[in-house]
Amino acid sequence: MPKGSSQIIKKNLHPRNRHRTGYDFPTLGQILPELSGYIIHNQYGKLSIDYANPKAVKLLNKALLLQSYRIKFWDIPDDYLCPPIPGRADYIHYLADLLAMDNYNRIPQGKAIRLLDIGVGANTIYPIIGHTEYGWSFVGSDISATAIKMAKLIAKMNPPLTSSLTYRWQKNKRNIFTNIIKPNEQFALTLCNPPFHASLAEAQAATNRKLTNLGKTSCHVKQPVHNFGGQNNELWCDGGEVAFINTMIEESKNYKDQCLWFTSLISKKDTLSIIKKKLEKIKIQDLQVVTMAQGQKISRFIAWSFLNSQQRQQILAQWQR
Repeated sequence: MPKGSSQIIKKNLHPRNRHRTGYDFPTLGQILPELSGYIIHNQYGKLSIDYANPKAVKLLNKALLLQSYRIKFWDIPDDYLCPPIPGRADYIHYLADLLAMDNYNRIPQGKAIRLLDIGVGANTIYPIIGHTEYGWSFVGSDISATAIKMAKLIAKMNPPLTSSLTYRWQKNKRNIFTNIIKPNEQFALTLCNPPFHASLAEAQAATNRKLTNLGKTSCHVKQPVHNFGGQNNELWCDGGEVAFINTMIEESKNYKDQCLWFTSLISKKDTLSIIKKKLEKIKIQDLQVVTMAQGQKISRFIAWSFLNSQQRQQILAQWQR
């Protein structure tokens, strides 16, 4: 493991996460009246929604974006991934801390700080949060032309985002950075929520477990509804997250001077050791692992850099002049 690598473990949502104290459902219902019809009392007598209902989850996301991120228009096509916003926000805030490590413990802000979101999806959640919180600009890539079209519409319909968010269609499904990162183009970091599962059957089994945990019986349903939606390419790929991140690592070597950090979420704990071993075989200068917690769920991301801290610090200083 490279010198200076570390593992940071947290127990709760990030301190800057706007959703740290939970959801104010009465207020959210006022902001988006359509959501009111889906607000219920859960088994503990507290206000909630049925998280197994894709419509309810989508409306909750829309209300949260209206309330916390000043988004006036947001929508996604049916069956496209509708991610839980608090977890996505955590990734963004910890990425901000990662950049602050090389910026005298100050989070670099503003449009000069450019991020590349691999697999941005139709929801374009990461660019929305990153720009709202820190003023960063984003390039979002995706293999789905429909997702890119919807993401562009969201940016167009929300003027504060229009000049800071751009999107690129990855025509070759086997590539990640290739044909997306342009010559001489620089990014502060790349982020990615990779397809975690190795097959459709594995993705469906995971959904069954999730629905069972939510009190919904789905054992006899061959193709259960995903409560957070998701196209096949958003949920699984051949080889799962290990194969996807391995490809990302291999391609990152071609852009080692164009990104301060390459990062990716990792869903499965067993994947982490595999990816670390892969990174030990190439000449990286720094490796960071950040473990995050959202309630009972544990997630993590890995970050690697081909530049040392002094080099990253100098580049960040140039961008902020």
